[in-house]
Amino acid sequence: MSIITISRGSYSRGREVAEKLAGRLGYECISRDILLEASDEFNIPEIRLIRALHDAPTVLERFHYGKERYLSYLKSALLQHVQKDNVVYHGLAGQYFLKDIPHVIKVRIIADMGDRVQEEMKRENISAEKALYVLKKDDEERRKWGLQVYGTDTWDSRLYDMVLRIKSLSVDDVVGILAQTVHLPTFQATEKSQKMVNDLALACKVQARIVQIAPSITITANDGVISFSNVEGKIAFSANLLSELVNIAQKVDGVKEVINTVRGASEHRDHVNPYHNIG
Repeated sequence: MSIITISRGSYSRGREVAEKLAGRLGYECISRDILLEASDEFNIPEIRLIRALHDAPTVLERFHYGKERYLSYLKSALLQHVQKDNVVYHGLAGQYFLKDIPHVIKVRIIADMGDRVQEEMKRENISAEKALYVLKKDDEERRKWGLQVYGTDTWDSRLYDMVLRIKSLSVDDVVGILAQTVHLPTFQATEKSQKMVNDLALACKVQARIVQIAPSITITANDGVISFSNVEGKIAFSANLLSELVNIAQKVDGVKEVINTVRGASEHRDHVNPYHNIG
């Protein structure tokens, strides 16, 4: 079937849309669960993951390769879910992580600021002035995050297949529109698009395992064959480190073979001629 990602601002009714849509379709609905899984699997305090996602750019800059590390953990956890298909994901970065998968419907839910202010006032028991300040600050942080991490504004409509406004359209109207859209042929999973998801999921799983020791290495996968490359082309890795990376990758479930094209890689299958594949 399909995968649906919903991008939303605070109090835009996006969560409600996601939960109702998942219930109507019989899909899994995920959001914060992904943070919890990434936190457990990679032994990262959940609060640090949350802050890395919502307080950028300040938090990400505090850690060595913070952006690469935390995004790789989150992306890996998300891809493990969407491999199973029939998922509604409402949360940050779905439109980025899954942007090249054809059967993913990328949706942005927006709402009028006045309605959002009223909802914030009611839930937090604060003044209209305070509510407006909080919402604007939250919106700005989310936009900074997208710009810093991906060079793209999360409000850019080109990221999405649909942008739907909760005003004249009710939550139920939006759910109905999306429930119909899911069945369009263009958003049906095919053997080719499912392979794309499976390959990306495996590459992300390996990336998450090695990112702390080799964050500049890029991982790709093709039917269980993992390839290492260094797109920056600036770092020549030692034979011992390359051997360690290969060993780590080979132990990841689903990996059949590891091909190493990183500077310093050997002409033997795994490692060590510093002049092999340079340039």
